[in-house]
Amino acid sequence: MKDQLLTVALAQISPVWLDKGATIKKIENSIVEAASKKAELVIFGESLLPGYPFWVSLTDGAQFNSTVQKEIHAHYAQNSIVIENGDLDSICDLAEEHNIAIYLGIIERPLDRGGHSLYASLVYIDQKGEIKSVHRKLQPTYEERLTWSPGDGNGLLVHPLKEFTVGGLNCWENWMPLPRVALYGQGENLHIAVWPGSDYNTKDITRFIARESRSYVISVSSLMRKEDFPSTTPHLDEILKKAPEILGNGGSCIAGPDGEWVLEPVINKEGLLIETLDFNRVLQERQNFDPVGHYSRPDVTQLHVNRERQSTVRFNKE
Repeated sequence: MKDQLLTVALAQISPVWLDKGATIKKIENSIVEAASKKAELVIFGESLLPGYPFWVSLTDGAQFNSTVQKEIHAHYAQNSIVIENGDLDSICDLAEEHNIAIYLGIIERPLDRGGHSLYASLVYIDQKGEIKSVHRKLQPTYEERLTWSPGDGNGLLVHPLKEFTVGGLNCWENWMPLPRVALYGQGENLHIAVWPGSDYNTKDITRFIARESRSYVISVSSLMRKEDFPSTTPHLDEILKKAPEILGNGGSCIAGPDGEWVLEPVINKEGLLIETLDFNRVLQERQNFDPVGHYSRPDVTQLHVNRERQSTVRFNKE
């Protein structure tokens, strides 16, 4: 029955903001620490690597053709992740070495979309160190649209992990009913929701999704304090003028399949949060409700999902 128990680590940490190399080292340290505490899955917040675009709302981000916006955006792009170039190789190696699975929020600059636009992507790395899915956020939220591009359905995948089936979404796309159902329909019973850092975002929806799906739901948020902006940040003085002392207070938490708290939201605390989940609780709660099983009517309503990776240019084979 050991396979029914899964030990998880919620890595509520701050990035070394917009510093890819330094943030990777911080992530690696958290992976090693999680493994030392017998965790089998470690989860990091949305866009942790290399950081959330807080500057947009602090520096008049919608001003067209702004030199300030162009220079900060270029710095962001320089520190983004190009998976094809091996930017995640050291993290994958640690996953294999320590036999630990990883969900990691990154800012991706994918070559299959030309290599210049940015996506908020959720990467799943299995215990063998293999990248199994890269889910590009379907719809950036509000001012995020000034720096992130909309993704596609290619990464709407679930993965086996012991007795569990895990899947995940980025931030406010967790409020989108149809992507949630796309994961439920594949047998998801452990849902990962990643956030940039606020209990305002996590305290209601975590329990709601758990209750709706009769699954465990883990919300993981990053931290970000005014002091976390590195001195090397372009236009730092302008960013700091309007920056509050706390930009992201965390709020990482876990709800059980009955919608009750396993771990209530934790704020203003950096580090790993460790819990062990029991798969049998999922089976107990599915007795009276299963949203894609005995309590569904596919003859009346169905969801069709396009998983094709989108690309502006397609070439026919010669």
